Amino acid sequence: MPTTDLIADLEWRGLLKQCSDLEALKVALKTQQTFYCGFDPTADSLHIGNLLPLMALRRVQEHGHKAIAIVGGGTGLIGDPSGKANERTLNTPETVAAFVKRIEAQIRSILVPDKTIIENNADWICQLSAVELLRDVGKNFTIAWMLAKESVSARLESGISFTEFTYMILQSYDFVVLNERHGCTVQIGGSDQWGNMTAGIDLVRKMRGQQTHVVTFPLITTSSGKKFGKSEAGAIWMDPAKTSPYAFYQFWVNSEDPDVPRFLRQFTLLSHEEIEAIEAEHNANPGQRSGHKRLAAEVTRLVHGEEELQKVILASQALFGGADLATADVGTLIEATASAPSTEVDLAYIPQVADLLVTLGLATSKGDAGRLMKGGGFYINNQQVDAGSVPTLSADHFLGGRLCILRKGKKSYATVRVAGA
Repeated sequence: MPTTDLIADLEWRGLLKQCSDLEALKVALKTQQTFYCGFDPTADSLHIGNLLPLMALRRVQEHGHKAIAIVGGGTGLIGDPSGKANERTLNTPETVAAFVKRIEAQIRSILVPDKTIIENNADWICQLSAVELLRDVGKNFTIAWMLAKESVSARLESGISFTEFTYMILQSYDFVVLNERHGCTVQIGGSDQWGNMTAGIDLVRKMRGQQTHVVTFPLITTSSGKKFGKSEAGAIWMDPAKTSPYAFYQFWVNSEDPDVPRFLRQFTLLSHEEIEAIEAEHNANPGQRSGHKRLAAEVTRLVHGEEELQKVILASQALFGGADLATADVGTLIEATASAPSTEVDLAYIPQVADLLVTLGLATSKGDAGRLMKGGGFYINNQQVDAGSVPTLSADHFLGGRLCILRKGKKSYATVRVAGA
């Protein structure tokens, strides 16, 4: 049975910005409703900006309602002009179809599988003839009304093609089809989609004679005004092949302090009570960064699973907490040290440690390297080298036969990697 506090929950989590008719929606939510949200396949993976609508749909499910995710195999062939200054580059149908399959799998991993319907709007959009689109659907739109929508009006000066101009019509038609097939009555999406979404309300009313609703959530920025979901390396993807689980975890653990409570509410499935307790601990002892760590752990577990999360935590503890590196996953260690100074060697011809330290920038000269090793501040794979000794690297020092980590003091480290491994 649906609960009656979905709206209150969305408001508390910062997932509610606009609603077409809030009071009418509250009445409708006393019985089970079906929500939908669309995801256009513009790449072969979703990024964490897409995680917000997925979390909104997951909250819908948690409160007893049904959720539909549309992967826009049809609309993705056109391109949404919303929020874009210029025309999108169109991908081939084969590329879009491949993107759809990968994104469908990511959506299933976040939403409750047995409570989720995933549709591909290519199944109906690509079946429409031009005459059907113009006669049966397009006749319900006036040009003046479409020009007044921000997604269109914002592009008039720079130029908008007829192709992108029709995107609003196609997205609106999705709502009609989902209302007919699944009784869908609520569309949810980002606030930049408001114009397209309200167009859908009007089209369902005209073609189906039914009242529907739209709900938007705010577009996320960081407290410092930076675009959310970007790192120095670029976008943070949900595909581990594009953004490693370690880099994914580090993005969240490095969140700006004021953003942590907000992100805990928006991007985790924790209860109100759990989040408020974490916030209290975070505010009482900010230096412990407990809120950052819990946020990173919860989102990484949700997207990549418990096993990958534990690999990441173990690698972090091993690198920065002095734990035995031999217990950590080598692949994760390689990802974790990707930005550190590095050099490659052949196991048959491993250079002297002093030469490696100079090459890696941990020492300014061989003399400086000798003083470092003899002074007791040098570590190989987190094992301190005895003061006064001059170590020699062998194949046994390479974790998994691939990686050896040299460290000076507490934080300065570099890697030696086996060529071709």
